[in-house]
Amino acid sequence: GTTRAAAAVDQGAALWPEGIYAVGNAPTALIRMAQLIRAGAMSPALILAVPVGFVNVVESKERIWSVCQDLDVPAIVAMGRKGGSTVAAAVCNALLYQAAGLR
Repeated sequence: GTTRAAAAVDQGAALWPEGIYAVGNAPTALIRMAQLIRAGAMSPALILAVPVGFVNVVESKERIWSVCQDLDVPAIVAMGRKGGSTVAAAVCNALLYQAAGLR
């Protein structure tokens, strides 16, 4: 009755409600995350929202951005249809390099 992505978000929220989440695929993960954040079931330290595609992609990004703005959750969101796992990995790597003081 759900997607694997939504189930994974449920499990992640239960184990790491204040974790850092990167989504490069599966817009349903962002939709579920927005629901859980609004319900107070999770309060991520950071969300990277960069899924790619056509079905629910734009809507899921707009929804997570709105929730993050309303509830002061830090987020990096690539609006529109572009993104993907490679983009999510690149953003994660860039943040790690920045945190480590590397170039």
